[in-house]
Amino acid sequence: MSKVALITGASRGIGRAIALKFASEGYNIAINYIGNQDEALEVQKECCIHGIEAMIYEGDVTDYDAMDQMMKAVLEQFGSIDVLVNNSGITKDQLLLKMNTQSFMDVIDVNLKGTFNTIKAVSRIMMKQRSGVIINMASVIGIIGNVGQANYAASKAGVIALTKSVAKELAPRHIRANAIAPGFIATKMTDVLSDDTKENILKNIPLQQMGDPEDVANVAYFLASDSAKYITGQVINVDGGMVM
Repeated sequence: MSKVALITGASRGIGRAIALKFASEGYNIAINYIGNQDEALEVQKECCIHGIEAMIYEGDVTDYDAMDQMMKAVLEQFGSIDVLVNNSGITKDQLLLKMNTQSFMDVIDVNLKGTFNTIKAVSRIMMKQRSGVIINMASVIGIIGNVGQANYAASKAGVIALTKSVAKELAPRHIRANAIAPGFIATKMTDVLSDDTKENILKNIPLQQMGDPEDVANVAYFLASDSAKYITGQVINVDGGMVM
């Protein structure tokens, strides 16, 4: 029986790349999305090219009940949830003095509370299985901070701390939890940056290039594989050497 990977925010960017990577390695894929069903259906189609089963599930990660129902639906469809990749995330950048409370909390709700919700919802399933892998998408900004991203930095730092706590709590049931901290990855979010901004970013990256979504996807697959069976509670930077 094929293993099952559930990826949140999988309709585009890094989430899409992760879904396609796991599908290419023979995993059945549960694609979570919110809002753009057409994009989710396209990812489903691309995954199925690899001869696996893929299903889409719309759901807001900030709503625990919705995530609990989604986990039950995935379990009913596939029979197990072997890997959870928490990829859903948003930014609402603004200098601290201009940032309102709503913008701060919106980012915390999706990036941190959303990660908590999905982990809590899947944990009972994985504990009953006595196996599972949880991979949380953090960010190098959660390690070093950044001007204009107090909300994002706080949310991703929280994801890192949450990952370490979850790793300790669930290890006795043979469940591993790790985080990936991407640097600047070439996606639609970075496409909108000006050439001057991109040039300044590259000056701080020793490898002098942005990463591709596939670079993150490859690390996610490694962390889910038996090759990483003795790795838990860790944060893996995928940043071209930006943070050392």
